[in-house]
Amino acid sequence: MKPSTEAGPARFDSEYARFDTTSDDVHAPELYQPAAAVAGVETLEDIGPAEVAHYRKHGCLVVRSAFSGKEVSDAIAGLISLIMGGNPAFDGVWYEAKAREILPKLGPEERQDAVRKLGAFVDFDSRLKALSDHPRLLKVVRTLLGDREPAMFQDMALIKPPRLGREKPWHQDKAYFEYPLATPVVGVWIALDEATVENGCMQVLPGRHLEGPIVHFQRRDWQICDNVILGTKSAAAPLKPGGLLLFDGMLPHGTPHNSSPKRRRALQFHYAPVGVEKNAKQERLDNFGNEGKNVSC
Repeated sequence: MKPSTEAGPARFDSEYARFDTTSDDVHAPELYQPAAAVAGVETLEDIGPAEVAHYRKHGCLVVRSAFSGKEVSDAIAGLISLIMGGNPAFDGVWYEAKAREILPKLGPEERQDAVRKLGAFVDFDSRLKALSDHPRLLKVVRTLLGDREPAMFQDMALIKPPRLGREKPWHQDKAYFEYPLATPVVGVWIALDEATVENGCMQVLPGRHLEGPIVHFQRRDWQICDNVILGTKSAAAPLKPGGLLLFDGMLPHGTPHNSSPKRRRALQFHYAPVGVEKNAKQERLDNFGNEGKNVSC
């Protein structure tokens, strides 16, 4: 999207479009074999000491109804506005690699389903920032960080278009972040559409966050080696719109290819304690692998 100085939507120009650069090779179906669903509660207010203890033990917790229908619809409207150039200053849209040849032919509505992700958007749309800064959410995140004030350091919208949305292979998020390894990191994954096993909901390996770093390799993406995952039963986190998954930054997780005719849009925020600086690049490489020098989610 070429920035525009004119009011209103920016003109789309494929010459300035960003494309996903990771492999679109089809993954082995055996890499995603959920045998259970992630446990959870109904609302953010239902999270008490027992739920915090569950999160510490398993590294994850579902909240089935975290946000209202209006909050979800507002967030979707915010995403669509940014995709369509509603804020000319924003250029954080990446398109699916498979859409490279057809993108110039797509109209505005079709273009939504060619998007892979958006990044660093909360300061460009107040509706999206309202979720990242939501008081009820921040209260829970603060507790999960050990009663330390949370600072959001990453915001992404992860989109799996129908039939086109690729896999995000198994990985640990701390393999991407240059915080000291002991820094607590809480991920929040919010469903804007119904997220199912068929359209690529999150799958996790509960409890495996306690095992520490796993070496990653640059294959289809910056990922855990397939051989480490094959034969392992996962837990799936299907969610209705407005539901969310809380997960530890060390928890192995991944999402399969969207094999359904339904899109799957989600927001993902990461929080660390206020005052902790990212300055541990070599520590990250030493723990997660030297092939990850210039990786990004």
